[in-house]
Amino acid sequence: MARTVAIGIQNFEDLIQKNCFYVDKTMFIKEWWESEDSTTLITRPRRFGKTLNISMLERFFSLNYANQGEVFEGLSIWQEEKYRDLQGTYPVISLSFARVKETNLENTRARIYEIIGEVYDTYSFLRESEALSEKDKDYMDRILKGQADEVEITSALHQLSKFLYQHYGKKVIILLDEYDTPMQEAYVKGFWDGLVDYTRSMFNSAFKTNPYLERAIMTGITRVSKESIFSDLNHLEVVTTTTDKYATAFGFTEEEVFAALEECGLADKKAAVKSWYDGFIFGSHADIYNPWSIINFLDKGKIGVYWANTSSNSLVGKLLREGDSGLKEQFERLLLGETLVTPIDEQIIYNQLTGSDKAVWSLLVASGYLKVLSAEEYGEFEISQEPKYELTLTNSEVEVMFRSMVRSWFQETSGNYNEFIKSMLSGDKKAMNAYMKRVLRDVFSYFDTGNREPERFYHGFVLGLLVELQQEYIVTSNRESGFGRYDVMIEPKDKCKDAIILEFKVQDDEDEETLKDTVAAALKQIEEKQYAAQLESRGIPKEHIRSYGIAFQGKEVLIG
Repeated sequence: MARTVAIGIQNFEDLIQKNCFYVDKTMFIKEWWESEDSTTLITRPRRFGKTLNISMLERFFSLNYANQGEVFEGLSIWQEEKYRDLQGTYPVISLSFARVKETNLENTRARIYEIIGEVYDTYSFLRESEALSEKDKDYMDRILKGQADEVEITSALHQLSKFLYQHYGKKVIILLDEYDTPMQEAYVKGFWDGLVDYTRSMFNSAFKTNPYLERAIMTGITRVSKESIFSDLNHLEVVTTTTDKYATAFGFTEEEVFAALEECGLADKKAAVKSWYDGFIFGSHADIYNPWSIINFLDKGKIGVYWANTSSNSLVGKLLREGDSGLKEQFERLLLGETLVTPIDEQIIYNQLTGSDKAVWSLLVASGYLKVLSAEEYGEFEISQEPKYELTLTNSEVEVMFRSMVRSWFQETSGNYNEFIKSMLSGDKKAMNAYMKRVLRDVFSYFDTGNREPERFYHGFVLGLLVELQQEYIVTSNRESGFGRYDVMIEPKDKCKDAIILEFKVQDDEDEETLKDTVAAALKQIEEKQYAAQLESRGIPKEHIRSYGIAFQGKEVLIG
């Protein structure tokens, strides 16, 4: 009989006791424990079982569950006699920063303090322990009553480790889930610099200068740069998506997915599920599936965009929307199914994300939106060069999410985007001009906040076109044809339809008195550079090729 497929349960004990669907990942306990690593940072995309595994570790190791190992009976770890004896033998500090999503630094600190206070409340019985001094108990009181100062808060995990050690006579295990959520929010909302010192002090105190620490695990989406917050943690074991370590402990393997489909009577859907959700690669392990998508498919029995819809994707959207024309062009090619070869740096430096294409691609890899198809190894390139990685969109679900994201950039501010598409395809320049004036009025600042390069808007516009037209047209931009590089070419798959060439041009005040002059210059460029040559070589008659010059000056536009 198939187990109940439950959505959103992240508490390990609840999942097992209710006999809900669960893929056995308990051997991660053994793999991690036998690694002997002191402090481990594991990065995985959203909804890959990080929180559930943290809950599993707490339930296994914590003294709060001593002699309560029955929840693990029937699971892989319970077949290891040594680990039966290890269960419930350590004091464990477990916390999550998942809900630290504030709009300013003051509220972020307050939220972190609140979470630490909740952990202290769990161990409030220590105030009665004879192993603690009166000074220790006074410290606990200040934390519990909300009266601690900033220095005391950043030392709170260190101090609680000490109190637990004094009480139990054993070093502690610290489990910190979603450690980087406050940092992503701080970057998006503009207070990253203020959070760095605060976080660095806390992590150094808890994970580096902590003689009461036995082991620690931090999980998150990104590996924040050592220089930012881990400058003192030179012993940190970092496990990213390009690492083989723990590759199958987070996410479902294809064997696990197909077994789940069999259990739920959905065996005939294997090909569709593989086509839609397969694609994640961790280290050298391919065919990894996102658990959230699979669980939702098992529950609903139909294909859908599940994983990509679980958050606002605000950071990813911000970086792509505000990226320069080169980044938008590369992103466009990824949406067309092509690959991108580029260096990446798995250490995310948040205050360098703006203006660094490499940092953006690195973040997209860490977040699961791009996967690494191949990578150079050290020794295969000159020392002065960085190794390059071949990247592509992870799977169909990610592609659909990005197309929806691009469409929303226009819909949020400018109404029915299809108006422009229909006007352009029908050759209605009057309607095209009316729409573009509206777009420039409503959207230009939305795309280019803090930057006056108009190319940012133009290439965002190209992406919008691509979303609507790809089924019937091949849309390309900034490619060579004839004797130059056109801005946008829209080639019909049906050769009986018209092809379109768009050339964007900013008015040159020295050479062009009016926007009409700029339009004429754009059309002249199309003709002189013979941009239509590529279309003609593909069998499209000259009379079926239309050209438009789109001239801009500030928020003024003219299409001719």
